[in-house]
Order: sequence, then C-alpha cells, then structure tokens
Amino acid sequence: MKPALDVITCGEAMAMFVAAETGPLSGVSRFTRRIAGADLNVAIGLSRLGFKVGWMSRVGADSFGQYVRDTLAKEGIDAGCVTTDARYPTGFQLKSKNDDGSDPAIEYFRRGSAASHLSVNDYVAGYVLQARHLHLTGVAPALSVSSRELAFHMAKEMRAAGKTISFDPNLRPTLWPSRETMVATLNALAAQADWVLPGIGEGEILTGYTQPEDIARFYLDQGARGVIVKLGAQGAYLRTADDAGVIASEPVPNVVDTVGAGDGFAVGVISALLEGRAMPEAVARGNRIGGLVIQVSGDSEGLPTRAELDALESARPPATTRESARTVSETLH
Repeated sequence: MKPALDVITCGEAMAMFVAAETGPLSGVSRFTRRIAGADLNVAIGLSRLGFKVGWMSRVGADSFGQYVRDTLAKEGIDAGCVTTDARYPTGFQLKSKNDDGSDPAIEYFRRGSAASHLSVNDYVAGYVLQARHLHLTGVAPALSVSSRELAFHMAKEMRAAGKTISFDPNLRPTLWPSRETMVATLNALAAQADWVLPGIGEGEILTGYTQPEDIARFYLDQGARGVIVKLGAQGAYLRTADDAGVIASEPVPNVVDTVGAGDGFAVGVISALLEGRAMPEAVARGNRIGGLVIQVSGDSEGLPTRAELDALESARPPATTRESARTVSETLH
C-alpha cells in the first residue's frame, strides 16, 4: 500500500515582511507579506512537484498563525500535526530589499514563539511513520531544547523504521548558546541522515575542513550514504561510494534574492532521489531549482510546479558523473 505521506518535516514558519524599497529596514515604510521557514520552503517545493507532504509545527492563535495555516492549505500540505498554541505567538521577520543580488538584511522576531515550544509530545507515531522520507534542517534543533529533542526523536524513529532521512544544516548561530553546542548537536543529527546537504561555509564550521572532498568524507565516515556540498555559483560537490565530483550549475541571468536557494536545492535533490533517479541527476535538479529560486523575490516564490520542472528538464540532457562531474580543482581554479 502506498504511504499516505511521501515526506514529513518539522520546524517553524513565520510571517515575513519584505521591504518594497531598498535601504536600511529602519527607513522602509512599505512591506509585502510572505511566508518564511526553511523546512516549510522544502515542504512547499515538494508539494508543488506532486509529493504528499506533512509538516509538523506549532502556530499561535493569531493572524500570523492563520496565515501559516492558509498557506499550508493553498500549497496542499497536510497540517494534521500542526497545533494552534494559544499561549505563545507566531514569529515574524523583516527582510530588506537589495538590487545588487547581495544577501538581504533580516531581523527576526521569534523568541518565545509557539514553534519554539515544539517537543516530543507533538510526535504522533502513526502520522510520522507513514511517510517514506524525513527531511530535517538545523533550524528546529536551534529553537529550544525541547524542539531539539523532537528532531532527534523523529530521526531515531524513522531510521529504526527503515525510512530515508535528509539533513540540511541551515546554520542559525545566533539561536544557539554556543558555537560548540551547535557543532556537536548538528553533527550528531547529521549522523542519523542518509543524505547530508551542507553549504561549503557550513561544512567548514561543522567539520573544520575547508575542502568539499574532506567535508564529504567527514559525513560519509559517520554513515551517510551521500554528501552534497553546495558551492554556490560553481554548483555542488557530490560524493558517494560510487560517485565523486562537481556537478556544475546552470547560468543564472539575474540574481534577485539569494535567500531560499539552499531550500530549493534540497527540493531538487530529495524529489529526484524519491523518484529513484541517480545521484548526479538529483544534484543537477537541485542546482536547477536553486537557480530558479534566486531569480525572484521571496523564499519560496520561485519553486516550480511539476509542469514547469518537466518543461525545463525536457530541454536538458540528464546529468551523469562521467559527463557533468568534474574535480573541484577543475571547477574552482
């Protein structure tokens, strides 16, 4: 019997107010409301590609919480494990507008949010274990000790059930009590995953290594089946027992907003692997969707539908290690 869910993820969603004009946030008078949240971005992207996705979280009994629920319904994401917690508010953030393609300034208002009170008590085995894949980020474990315990519990239970797990570090250093705690915790969580997806900078912080080959080997030695190190404009370095090399990215004509690129990359990789595609093809799709995301304003607005992705992929030959993967030195030097 086909599982009721293809993918389950958990974390925090926030209302996001994007500046309608450039300049410091203190001087902006007009904003556009959108949705934000790394794990929710991935859930949205996978749902648009036709996967049945469940998202676990808590929202406040407020207008922002209703906005999150309305977004879930609009995107076709199952909210069976989303709790409305009247004791605490839904978080929000402000995001600047840049015209030069640089990273925007972001200010968070999330301390004590409803989602930060996620705990193992929110875990429903009959709901979670019906999914065939779990996607985790480093954001939920950073919110609170109880949310951290939930992430590890979900990973343990899914792993014991023989399901696959992907992990994107999504570092949020300001949410952690110390860098040492962040590194130790996220590396322990990564050790539960089949597919680990760090950025090159994140990998350096978490492993102490500067080269993608070494970062990948670090996580392979912990038990990962595949490690994909994101290299930005250069593409991504893939390493498994059978493949190693860089899958080059496609040219992006106009970079508008870099936030959410890693989430789009995760959507591409996870969707392709769940379809049974080869790892090089999965990385190529990750590069492709990440490139789409950064060409529009907003974290999830650039995520494609299945029809849009099929049209793009029909115009491109499938990626293979032999044709598309190159050594890091060939790509970066």
